[in-house]
Amino acid sequence: MPYVFPPLPPAAVPVAGRAHELFPVHRIYCVGRNYAKYAIEMGGSGRDAPFFFTKPADAVLPVPAGAVGQMPYPPQTHDLHHEIELVVAIGKDGFEIPAALAMDYVWGYAVGLDMTRRDLQIEARRMGGSWCTAKGFDHAAPIGPIYPISQTGPLQEGEIWLNVNGAKRQRSNIDKLIWNVPDTIEQLSRFFELKQGDLIFTGSPEGVAEVQEGDLLEGGISGLGELRVMIWPRMAAGFSPDPEPMRRR
Repeated sequence: MPYVFPPLPPAAVPVAGRAHELFPVHRIYCVGRNYAKYAIEMGGSGRDAPFFFTKPADAVLPVPAGAVGQMPYPPQTHDLHHEIELVVAIGKDGFEIPAALAMDYVWGYAVGLDMTRRDLQIEARRMGGSWCTAKGFDHAAPIGPIYPISQTGPLQEGEIWLNVNGAKRQRSNIDKLIWNVPDTIEQLSRFFELKQGDLIFTGSPEGVAEVQEGDLLEGGISGLGELRVMIWPRMAAGFSPDPEPMRRR
């Protein structure tokens, strides 16, 4: 049956070491306050129960290895924040997955940024409203290539870091996740049937802060390479990042 207009191509992320393959994105889930120090920074106890929010699948801003992604500064905010995160890519469908079996559902890992319009998030909290405009805007999920778990093995520890314009902002280790990857999958799959193509942004360590137009964000996780993103001038109507992001000189 024909569509009333041609559907957009699916959101997709490059696969490390596989130049001709892409990982199709189904949904994006995010875990809030999943590092103790950051949870305390944000007013939590440091050991709160996990909570989840989502971003649209096409919020991904895929950045190939060795490239610099182009992210426009989003509209309706004056307080854009970076949050560097381990991203888990799901490779098969599952519901109510026990933690003991959760790693069977992991296809791979990537480095991601949960970009946040913090002023809108704070206002939403004050009003008891949704985080959609704070978290789910266009290009709000920059992500590097996905590394298959067949190459990396299960990741249980490794440095996670972010610099802005060469200055240190975030430093931690993924072994400090309050809810590790198996626990997160177990908890999340109680609420949603996880599907092939789902991405889980697992939370950010302490040190999140504001970024400005012209800032260069450089972050990484041990074994997963680096993610580089330049914040471009405020988004104008019709802006679309270059499909071939700037190659690092």
